[in-house]
Amino acid sequence: MAITNVSEYEALAKEKLPKMIYDYYASGAEGQWTLKENRIAFSRISLRPRILVDVRDIDITTTFLGFKISMPIMIAPTAMQKMAHPEGEYATARAASAAGTIMILSSWATSSVEEVASTGPGIRFFQLYVMKNRNVVAQLVRRAERAGFRAIVLTVDTPLLGRREADIKNRFTLPPHLTLKNYEGLDLDKIDRTDDSGLASYVASQVDRSLNWKDVKWLQTITQLPILVKGVLTAEDAKLAMQVGVAGIIVSNHGARQLDYVPATIMALEEVVKAVQGQIPVLLDGGVRRGTDVFKALALGAAGVFIGRPVLFSLAADGESGVRKVLEMLHDEFELTMALSGCRSLKEISREHIRTEWDSPRLAPRL
Repeated sequence: MAITNVSEYEALAKEKLPKMIYDYYASGAEGQWTLKENRIAFSRISLRPRILVDVRDIDITTTFLGFKISMPIMIAPTAMQKMAHPEGEYATARAASAAGTIMILSSWATSSVEEVASTGPGIRFFQLYVMKNRNVVAQLVRRAERAGFRAIVLTVDTPLLGRREADIKNRFTLPPHLTLKNYEGLDLDKIDRTDDSGLASYVASQVDRSLNWKDVKWLQTITQLPILVKGVLTAEDAKLAMQVGVAGIIVSNHGARQLDYVPATIMALEEVVKAVQGQIPVLLDGGVRRGTDVFKALALGAAGVFIGRPVLFSLAADGESGVRKVLEMLHDEFELTMALSGCRSLKEISREHIRTEWDSPRLAPRL
């Protein structure tokens, strides 16, 4: 069967993967209201295309933190990719590089920063969880720098792991042949089997739940790399992030895996964008499955988007070529959406190109 859109990979992944692994990737927190909302919320935003625009030349390239990329669609950090496919993060890194876009590598990857760097050139960021042992954190950041990673993406929404009921039912644990490669030799690379979610127990014992804004300052003292914070959903936190001098904000609800009943990220985006007033870039992850979703996010002020589950599901279904195909389909859909909306470059995408439920009624202009 020919794959014609990104979402079709999920059913293929479900067929191929053991239940524990598919459920780990697919599920959200508690009743999964936010998980559904992350997708559905996009459908409540409609497009206002402009017509009779010369769209022979469409340019969807962009620059982010000084890096020129092929499109405003990047790869979000997702843990333990070798559970999906034996090549795991290697395959994802090669696919991102081939597509000319950015990949964020998870702290909890099943391939190390050095191994991912060995796949060849590419623009890569490193996602960081702050562990109780700060020496481990400093060591990881230094290793990421040495391996050529270009930014640190600090996850700020995980002092504890959200209640993921599928993982509790399945007693989720990392398969015995795999390790959290970045922590190998530090006695932190295994997730023990428990009567609960093994990952929840791991986070409770290892992740520093005292993490606060002062620690962002501390992180700035140990690295020269730009720091983005991932997990911001409110204007208040966006302003605090700017005050501590972060390089960018990722509006994220952790794939709806942490706190249920937080808003869909596309619903939280505009509030954050208005708070930062163009001073730093705001990006979005969560629920992006179509080129139209990318367009809507950019119209609401995002500088770009990240995709997570589509990468995991396509990786499970078809390895590196699956991930390449997902990036290619989103690229082509987004380019088509731009052309049909009368936009020739990203800067031509404006708030006027969309209509949301919270917009006040439009008055017809007088002729």
